[in-house]
Amino acid sequence: MSYILQTSHLSKTIGGKNLVTDVSIHVKKGEIYGFLGANGAGKTTVMKMITNLWKPTAGMVVLFGNTLEPASYEVLKRMGSIIEFPTFYEHLTGRENLKLHCEYMGYYNKGSMEEALEMLSLAEAADKPVKSYSLGMKQRLGIARSILCKPEFVILDEPTNGLDPAGMKQIRDLFRMLCTEYGMTFMISSHLLSEIESIADTVGVIHHGRIVNEISMKEIAEMNKAYVELVAEDTRKAAYVLADKMQLTNFKIVDDSKIRIYESGVTTQSISKELIVNGVSLTSINYHRENLEDYFLKMTGEVGKIC
Repeated sequence: MSYILQTSHLSKTIGGKNLVTDVSIHVKKGEIYGFLGANGAGKTTVMKMITNLWKPTAGMVVLFGNTLEPASYEVLKRMGSIIEFPTFYEHLTGRENLKLHCEYMGYYNKGSMEEALEMLSLAEAADKPVKSYSLGMKQRLGIARSILCKPEFVILDEPTNGLDPAGMKQIRDLFRMLCTEYGMTFMISSHLLSEIESIADTVGVIHHGRIVNEISMKEIAEMNKAYVELVAEDTRKAAYVLADKMQLTNFKIVDDSKIRIYESGVTTQSISKELIVNGVSLTSINYHRENLEDYFLKMTGEVGKIC
């Protein structure tokens, strides 16, 4: 297996507080790796250590097959990143900021700036000072800068912040194109599970500073069950009907109004008919298949939108 990034037992302690502990992750070359966790789980801390902004308290980072050291400066030329939020020289234009980035990266490919500006729909605003940009435009400029030099590995911390739904889709499509056509590898954190689900090949779940699991989206799709979800006024009575009248055993009361039924071969029609006959008032009943949000909930117990 060819990994662009591996961390081994990575830990970071500041002021006696353990921010992350024993974090081992593996990002394969040419994939999009989704990094999931609630606020404060340790995502940004890990990303800061990967990009050499912070030094680990323990453990190590291996990039492109080489151990990251405090003086590993050249390896950063093979990477692009946004950590927390992009910062710029506000009095300079978008184009001037990108040109400056090319200078200190030693990258002089003619036309690369125009291509990046076009990809991020910033061509018309390229010659305006960054201080006049909206939050979404600054986020786009940060993404443009991160991919400008055609890096092998791109690390993005919440890259769709400030973007509307159409902008989010455009960015997702761009990342997938860069991955498939240019061979770039991406590590992306997001507080929106649906964003990661729609783009990632592999996800790593971090919870309270520790990695819970790494798993491919294909594996999640194969292991997740289909279920019938019903909303009823009286779940206790509904559960009695399911167990006593229908002889169902594989179901779970989710909360005061919701039940999920994992029994194979049972239909929504048969369930609703039996419940109504037995005096259970139904608000809704629908067929579902578990997704990344369901998997995340099982792994961590956190709420689905992890902002």
